[in-house]
Amino acid sequence: MARVKAGAAANPAPPTVQRVRLRFAKRGRLRFLSHRDVARSFERAVRRAGVPVAHSHGFSPHPRLSWVGAAPTGAASEAEYVEMGLTREVDPELVRAAMDQALPDGLDVVAAATAVGPPALADRIDAARWRLEVRGIAVEEVRAAVEAFTAQESVVVTRLTPSGRKEIDVRAAVVTLLVEPQVNARRAIVTRPGRRVRRPRSPTVRY
Repeated sequence: MARVKAGAAANPAPPTVQRVRLRFAKRGRLRFLSHRDVARSFERAVRRAGVPVAHSHGFSPHPRLSWVGAAPTGAASEAEYVEMGLTREVDPELVRAAMDQALPDGLDVVAAATAVGPPALADRIDAARWRLEVRGIAVEEVRAAVEAFTAQESVVVTRLTPSGRKEIDVRAAVVTLLVEPQVNARRAIVTRPGRRVRRPRSPTVRY
């Protein structure tokens, strides 16, 4: 076996020459896929579509896919994002069409663009827009609850995390909260710039 020189990668892979950013939707029954299931689906689709994706170095290389802001399991979404590194330049629209055809119905690639320069994708997304459907409650009650919530400067809730109980100010993360009577839904823009994007914990759609 050939020895690896000091400072060199084992089993080096071709370099990344282009990064393509994809926006995809998670619809219908596929909203119940976990983020890991979505990632596996994209890795298989990359192979089926023949996209020249770059891989990590080493003896167990993986496609260079970067994810940000994954919607929670069970929530439909119109705005999921992933970046992929390519070993040669390709028209982003060709990548979008090939990936959309290779992915199952319900994981739909709706837009693509070449990712140019900093900041990184995670630094570009500072808020998310959510629609939460409320059933079995009169519109007036929903509107009253929204008004009471937005009137507060702070609303602290306790969440159970792997490291124990943690208090979170959910009011600080909400920029706007509106009621849409025609569907008895709340539309929220969550997280101000500089804050970590918060995710609702009820049936939602991100768009």
